[in-house]
Amino acid sequence: MAMTEIEPVMGLALIGVIGVGAQWCAWRLRLPAIVIMLVAGIIAGPVTGLLDPRAVLGDLMGPLVSLAVAVILFEGGLSLDLHRLGDARAGVRRLVLIGAPLGWLMSALVLVFAAGLSWETAAVFGGIMIVTGPTVIAPLLRQARLARRPAQLLQWEAIVNDPIGALAAVLAFEVVLVLRAGHDAAGAAGLVVIGIIAATVLGYLGGRMIAYSFRRGLVPEYMKVPVLFVSLLAVFALADHLLHEAGLLAVTVMGLVIGNADLPSYTELRRFKEQATVMLVSGVFILLAAGLDMEQVRALDWRAAAFVAATVLVARPLTVLISLLRSDLPMRERLFIAVTGPRGVVLVAVAGLFGQRLAEAGVADGARIGPLAFVLVLSTVVLHGFTLAPLARAMGLAGKDAPGILIVGGSRFTTGLAEALQKAEVSVLITDPNHARLIRPRAAGIPTFYGDILSEAAEDRVELMAFGSLLAATSNDAYNTLVATDLAPEIGRDAVWQVARHKDDRPRHSLPTQLGGRPFGAGRTLDAFEALVEDGWRFRLTRLTEEYPLSAWREKRPDAIPVLRIGPKGELRFVRDAEKLRAEPGDRLIALLPPGALDEAAAARAEPDQPQPAAPLP
Repeated sequence: MAMTEIEPVMGLALIGVIGVGAQWCAWRLRLPAIVIMLVAGIIAGPVTGLLDPRAVLGDLMGPLVSLAVAVILFEGGLSLDLHRLGDARAGVRRLVLIGAPLGWLMSALVLVFAAGLSWETAAVFGGIMIVTGPTVIAPLLRQARLARRPAQLLQWEAIVNDPIGALAAVLAFEVVLVLRAGHDAAGAAGLVVIGIIAATVLGYLGGRMIAYSFRRGLVPEYMKVPVLFVSLLAVFALADHLLHEAGLLAVTVMGLVIGNADLPSYTELRRFKEQATVMLVSGVFILLAAGLDMEQVRALDWRAAAFVAATVLVARPLTVLISLLRSDLPMRERLFIAVTGPRGVVLVAVAGLFGQRLAEAGVADGARIGPLAFVLVLSTVVLHGFTLAPLARAMGLAGKDAPGILIVGGSRFTTGLAEALQKAEVSVLITDPNHARLIRPRAAGIPTFYGDILSEAAEDRVELMAFGSLLAATSNDAYNTLVATDLAPEIGRDAVWQVARHKDDRPRHSLPTQLGGRPFGAGRTLDAFEALVEDGWRFRLTRLTEEYPLSAWREKRPDAIPVLRIGPKGELRFVRDAEKLRAEPGDRLIALLPPGALDEAAAARAEPDQPQPAAPLP
């Protein structure tokens, strides 16, 4: 099928299917999503000729890409909670105030001497290269389970520097136009400064108006997301009308103001931004990759490889190390940040836009910006996608390979479960807002956090990325439901579990499925589990083998209550129904055994694969 034969509606549907499908494939294959999307877009566009974005969208392609980037940057600003910076505040300030202008200079030098671009093109593209891509760095950080402080530094740098990079490109582009047209440089610079100030004020006022109207109840709940979206578009359009690409700064400031306004409806806004960002990132990447001119890509020579190598090995490390010089950060964290700089959707989108404008202005090598941007994005994402996690582990900045479990609620039951998990070499943290309930787990040598897991203190001190599962098991059913519901989007709804609620089997007390965590333990409440432990039931860790399968374990332990299954790779699954339990050789089971079910010494002999068999009872 020829590209021009696709109708606009079919083209938009194809873009959506390819983009979201690529995201899903990346999730299933545990690969960087941007790589899959770029490959899928290139196959759909230049390789097969199935999709031509300009034939589908026509003149609307440029404005649509600009609006999509604006929403993505707004999402980044909305994520900038100033209260969560903690000890990373000073480092972020240095990476923005020192790193942004220094990175602009370093990138321009690399573009001139390695890529062979003119100073005009290098000045514009060098500004764009400041950005490091928040939509790319966030999933890479989750995959590597990086320590909190370097993760915050990398993520905040990416979010804050995105609009700064776009504005740097605007400033350089305006200067190029002025010099080529022979206009007054001072007057043009003054207009640029006025446009930047006006965009900042517009973004601030837009954010304050949204926060005020939402807090005072001037907007009903069902209209908050539409009002937010329309306000975002209006602020972007007004600022962009004053100065091209200044709308990116305005929407980032607007998101920053709203994100720090402590709105009660922030959960709904967060869901909107997450869903919108996934859709828009997918669409933008497919559009840009499918519209790539392969003739320009094939025209790239050894200078493109030299440009990527110099950017990764020279420009980025020097920028970060100089910016963080004499800071309180340990050297290993500085080095890790210095060698980590993946580029993403904003770089590709803005570079393509300015490359076209430079070419129209008569700058001969302006058209080379787009292909070089794709090469840089693809190279850095592939490089960091496959090396970030091993590098973080080698430098001692990542958790264990197997994700741990966060247990909310200190009790006899959770302490015994945590001890069994530690024997299985699974990292555990027990949290509780009641100090007295943490005495028992602390005495057992289990890591604890005293405080509310939903508090700002927990956000600063508990590294949620180190935990792949959560168990809400306090004596307060409502609090368990609140914790499970609030943390499910961050940890993953399928990995959040909760002890059964009292009277949950009655229709008037049952809750919708979207609230709370997943049930386990055949409907036993915390009181039921506590009663078993008080009666002498104890946790036991058993490894299943070919010689000792699940059927043999059931036969030997007919009264045992299986609580948790640990897979060969450390994946955790609580047992909802013992009768439907499926376990294979290599799995490990944590179960509650009744008192006197099996002598410990006999158990150690019968099950030699126990990691740490207990001493025989007297």
